[in-house]
Amino acid sequence: MRAKTVLPAVAMTAVSMVLTLAVVVMWLGTAVPWPVALVVGLGIDGGWLATLAYERRLAAQGDHNRAVTAVGWSFGILAAGVLVAHALTAEESAGAWLAVAWLPIAAKALWLVHAMWERTALTPVALDAIRGIQQEARDEAAVARARLRAEAATEETRLTAVTEAGARVARVQAKTAQTLSGAWSTLETARAGEETGRALTSVTARVTPGVTPRWELPVWGPSEPLAARSLESAPALTDEALDVIVDEIRTSETPALSYREMAARFRAAGHSASEMRLRTAWKRVA
Repeated sequence: MRAKTVLPAVAMTAVSMVLTLAVVVMWLGTAVPWPVALVVGLGIDGGWLATLAYERRLAAQGDHNRAVTAVGWSFGILAAGVLVAHALTAEESAGAWLAVAWLPIAAKALWLVHAMWERTALTPVALDAIRGIQQEARDEAAVARARLRAEAATEETRLTAVTEAGARVARVQAKTAQTLSGAWSTLETARAGEETGRALTSVTARVTPGVTPRWELPVWGPSEPLAARSLESAPALTDEALDVIVDEIRTSETPALSYREMAARFRAAGHSASEMRLRTAWKRVA
């Protein structure tokens, strides 16, 4: 893994140094003796190589020196400047020389990348531990997602079942209410009819000269069942006492109350009597 960053940096550095030395010798060789030009080129490359070696030594020790780094970049910029100046003054192939003038800067950048890789490099044991932690986190996330999806599906199924059950109950209640409404309408029609009402009166009450009791509809509505304890503790009323209570309730208002109103007030007052006895008492006092 280390070779992936150090080999490109070494290759770029070698190419840059050779190119800088060749350009300095060719460019300055026309103005000064070539040994002088060679010394100048070797000085530039040597200074760059020396600062690079010192930077690598400090990096191996875990240290860093900004002054050395600044000197190294100065030699790199100087080499790049020499190449750019030669390209601008060359009469032939100026574009080609200018195209390779960036090589010293690129070599320094590659060494910078290699240094950053070294500072962030980890041992195989640490890398294995990191991979294990990441895999464990992915497993936990997958299990959590699966659990959430399962819970959502279960909740959706439960809500669907509750909704369908509620809909069935509502349909049954609606059907029952419709049936009761039809039966009540039939009873009301029978009660309102003159002939039908007379026939029902004759079979539901004894014939009394001059008295034609009105046939009452059964009470349809919520009822509160009496506790067995209260029924057992309340003494049975005699016929005389029942007649007195019924007559008092019936004549408590003017005009006299109907049987249904009297029966409702009789029950509300806390009295107890069977429907047959109560209706018989009503007939006696009416």
